[in-house]
Amino acid sequence: MKRVGLLFFVILFSLVTCLSINAAQPHQEPSLWQVYQQSLKSAKYVDLTHTIAPTIPVWSGFGPSKFEATINPKTGKPYTYKEDGFEATHYDLSTDQLGTQLDPPAHWNPDYPAIDELPATFAVRPLVIIPIQDKVAHDPNYHLNVKDIQDWEKKHGRIPEGSVVFVRSDWSKEWPNPELAIRTQFSGVKLEALQFLHLKRHILFHGHEALDTDSTPTLEGEAWLLRNGYTQAEGVANLDQVPETGALVAIGYPKLKGGLGGYARYIAICPPDWKYGISVGQIPESPLQKADKPLHWDKKLGVRVR
Repeated sequence: MKRVGLLFFVILFSLVTCLSINAAQPHQEPSLWQVYQQSLKSAKYVDLTHTIAPTIPVWSGFGPSKFEATINPKTGKPYTYKEDGFEATHYDLSTDQLGTQLDPPAHWNPDYPAIDELPATFAVRPLVIIPIQDKVAHDPNYHLNVKDIQDWEKKHGRIPEGSVVFVRSDWSKEWPNPELAIRTQFSGVKLEALQFLHLKRHILFHGHEALDTDSTPTLEGEAWLLRNGYTQAEGVANLDQVPETGALVAIGYPKLKGGLGGYARYIAICPPDWKYGISVGQIPESPLQKADKPLHWDKKLGVRVR
């Protein structure tokens, strides 16, 4: 009986000692949380996305879009803050190819994924910025070529596999000039450059500032991409505020069933010492800061403004 009691005491002592040691040791933070605390929290965030509005440039074949206040079907009147405590918006969008976009391959080939079928792994990727704005300034129809890519690699090293490559042309600096949608000459990306990026460097996708990949009569670059299962970004903005190397890009888009285009949002995550962007904690986030003026419906513009 004494032996049983002694054994019980030894087990109990060992358990208490083990618990005391574990309690004394600091709990190790999960690795991805460490990534956030050590890198992402202090990073600079830059929005690369145009705001969608009824007046932004769009191909004439799609036509204009329209925003309206959401109507209460019981009363036939718009919801109001005063009467209902909230308001909402009805969007009559002429196309899913509008503004800053993510083109899934199903846009040109039904055998490949639609926007809702893209994998979740698209979420965060290394971001490469290849600048051609100086050449576009001399030739508005200039297209990125293989030599431009090789020159970038001589300076920065090999483009990472699985990365996103955005081509800076500064075309978007004229946004939202409606003439942008009707110009036949604009900055783009040559077919051989696209093939080099995908077949030699195995990137995830590329992006450009214009609303089409190239200005050829058949859109040969866009055709090759989408008909062969590749995605692309169009209508990206603010590439002059992102470093050519060293940033990440966060990618978001609505999961529209069978969607052939996506109203995408791209956020560049830049190093903490980068001169552009904002960091976590720099502005109020939760709760968000109250605006100086309330939103109100502008009948002339067809949107809510402050």
